[in-house]
Amino acid sequence: MSNNSGSKRRFRLLPEDKYLGWTPYAWLVYLPPLFLQPVLGRASTTTWAMTSVVCLIFLPLYFRGYWARGVESYLIIGAITALGAVLVPFNSSGFVLFIYAAGFAGTQRPVRRAVQLLVVLASVLLAEALLLQLPLWAWGWAFGLVWMVGAVNAHYSSVRVANSKLRMAQDEIEHLATVAERERIARDLHDLLGHTLSLITLKSSLAARLADRDPARAIAEIKDVERISRDALAEVRAAVAGYREAGLARAVASAEQMLAAGGIAATVAMGTVEMTSADEAVLALAVREGVTNVVKHSGASLCSISLVRDGDRRRLSIVDNGRWKQTADGNGLSGMRERVEAVGGAVSIERGSETRLTIELPVVSRVANDRAESAPAALHIVA
Repeated sequence: MSNNSGSKRRFRLLPEDKYLGWTPYAWLVYLPPLFLQPVLGRASTTTWAMTSVVCLIFLPLYFRGYWARGVESYLIIGAITALGAVLVPFNSSGFVLFIYAAGFAGTQRPVRRAVQLLVVLASVLLAEALLLQLPLWAWGWAFGLVWMVGAVNAHYSSVRVANSKLRMAQDEIEHLATVAERERIARDLHDLLGHTLSLITLKSSLAARLADRDPARAIAEIKDVERISRDALAEVRAAVAGYREAGLARAVASAEQMLAAGGIAATVAMGTVEMTSADEAVLALAVREGVTNVVKHSGASLCSISLVRDGDRRRLSIVDNGRWKQTADGNGLSGMRERVEAVGGAVSIERGSETRLTIELPVVSRVANDRAESAPAALHIVA
C-alpha cells in the first residue's frame, strides 16, 4: 500500500497551477546574461567563482519561491535581493537578481504590501549603485525593470484573485440553484401526486366493495378513477414541461446573481417565447457564457439581457457598456457558435460605445413537435 502511494509521488520543481504553466522556465532566460560581463571583461577567477556560486544558490530559491507563502515568501525575496547585492560589486549584471525578487514581490497581497516591497528593493538597488559609483547604464535598466516587472505581476495577481473569487461565487450560486430546484421538484410532486393517488386508492377500494352489491355505482367510481388519472397525467406533463422550461430561467437568474457579484447592474427582459428543449439548452448556455465574459473581460457597469420574438426569429441579446480587454473569440464563444449553428441559428457581436452579443434562432413552426421534443428522455408517460 505504501509502496504504491509512494510510486505515485514524483518530484516537482513547480506546483500544479494552470496559471503558471511553463512560464517560470521561460523567465530563466534572463539568468545567462549574468555571465556576459565576466566573458566580455575577462573577469578574474574570483568574479567567476562568485557568479557561479550565486547562481547555484539562486536556482533553488527561485523554484521554491513559487511554492512559498507568507513569511517564507518574504524570506525568499530577501535572500534573492541579498544575493544580488553581494554579487554586484564583482559583477554589475547581478542587478538582474533584483528583478527576480521584484517579480515575487509583485505577487504579494494586499497590493499595498507589494508596493512596499518594491520600494525597499528599488531603494537597496539605488543605494548600492550610488555607493559603488556605478554609471547610469550599469543600473538604470534594472531600476526601471524592478518597477515594471513588479507592477505587471501585481496586476495579474489581482486579476487572478478576482477570477478565483468569481469562480467560487459562480460555483456556489450553481450549487444553491441546484439544491433549490431539487427541493421545488420534490415539493411540487408531493403536492401534485399525494392527494391524487390517495383519492384513486380510496375510489378503487370503494369500487371493489360495490362490484357485487351495486355494479352501476362501482362503474361510476371506476370512471371517476379514470378521469382523475387523466387529470393527474395532464398535471404531471405540465409540471415536467415546467421543469424543462426552467433551464433558461435558472440560467438567467444565475446570470443576474453573477453580475451582482461582479458589481454590474443588470436589467432583464425575457419575453414568453415557445421553444424546444434543445433550443432552450442552447440559449441557457449562451447566457452563461455571454455573462461570464462580460464579468471577466468587459469592465462594464451595466448589462442587459433580453429575449424577444421578431418575425420568424427568436433573438437573445446581451448588451454591456464596458471596454473589452480582448476582442478575439475564445474557446467559449467558438463553442457557443457551434451549438447555435447546429440548431440553425447565428451569433453576432457588435462593438462600439457598447458591446452587443446577439443569438438568433429560427422559430419552429409546429408547436406540437416542440412539446414532444421537450419531454425528458428518461420519463415516458402513456395515456
